[in-house]
Amino acid sequence: MATTPEVVAEIIDNIRRFFQVVNEHSKRAERETGLTGPQLWAIKVIAEAAPIKPSELARRMYLHPATVVGLIDRLEKRNLVSRTRSQEDRRVVEIALTEQGQELLVLAPEVPQGLLVRGLESVSTRKLSRIAESMDELVRIIGAEEIPPQLILSTEVNLPRKRKESTLLRK
Repeated sequence: MATTPEVVAEIIDNIRRFFQVVNEHSKRAERETGLTGPQLWAIKVIAEAAPIKPSELARRMYLHPATVVGLIDRLEKRNLVSRTRSQEDRRVVEIALTEQGQELLVLAPEVPQGLLVRGLESVSTRKLSRIAESMDELVRIIGAEEIPPQLILSTEVNLPRKRKESTLLRK
């Protein structure tokens, strides 16, 4: 059985590995596309489901809808996405990639957020609950429970969800 120092060392090394991969992927994405990791991730999700409503994009990216609107605004200013009114219901806005957005996507690298979400979604509910509990404990240990979460390697803040939502798996 491993000693406490050995286990702590392995946890710290795994955290380092995680941040190293996220940092390398995000820098590569920005270097190759000029987009931040979250912007590129949004482009990839839009490409998979276009036309897509902002609320559905937020759901698929596990982000607050207001956070997604900011991402869409910046992508629209760069002429990478367009917003149009649904033909069925004029109150509904749909987002799709522009030709320029589609061209950018062809050469775009994978983004760590997408890898992480796909990986977590494939894990059993039991394992996912253990991961969530462990992450909660790490956040508690460093005293970060009240800090609004920023998107990975971005200054954009994801508006926090109600605490109840993040603990649903534990019930």
